[in-house]
Amino acid sequence: MKFCNKKLFIILSVLLFTCSGDDDNRNRCNFLFDAGVNLTVNTNLPQFNQLQSTSNGVYVPNQGNNGIWLWRLNSSTLLAWDAADPSHAPGACSTLTDTGEFDIVVCGCDDENRYSLSTGVGLDGNTEPCTLQPYRVDNLGNNTFLVTN
Repeated sequence: MKFCNKKLFIILSVLLFTCSGDDDNRNRCNFLFDAGVNLTVNTNLPQFNQLQSTSNGVYVPNQGNNGIWLWRLNSSTLLAWDAADPSHAPGACSTLTDTGEFDIVVCGCDDENRYSLSTGVGLDGNTEPCTLQPYRVDNLGNNTFLVTN
């Protein structure tokens, strides 16, 4: 009987520590809320015409948590990401800004987290396991896209 109790204790201990680590990671990436987004993007309009070419991005304020980053991946695909660093609570320093480097945005907080607009993945150890919060993008045709969540 003692052997079974030890075995049960070890199994429960392993499960307890494994689950608490996952909770820490989930809580670390749980800063952003599901903001209602319903944005029509027409790349023929001046504010979006950079998106007519692949590998270009446009920041759209007053959407999502801290704005939205749009990224033209290829001729038919537009990606949309929340412009708030998912590793921080939304605030003045957590808005992601363009670095001038290909597809890379950075937050203004002390850790300067960097993310790729092509993949949504963090480029620094500080960002793991968080990724950019994506939005759904539907291609409506005629250079028009609908961004929603």
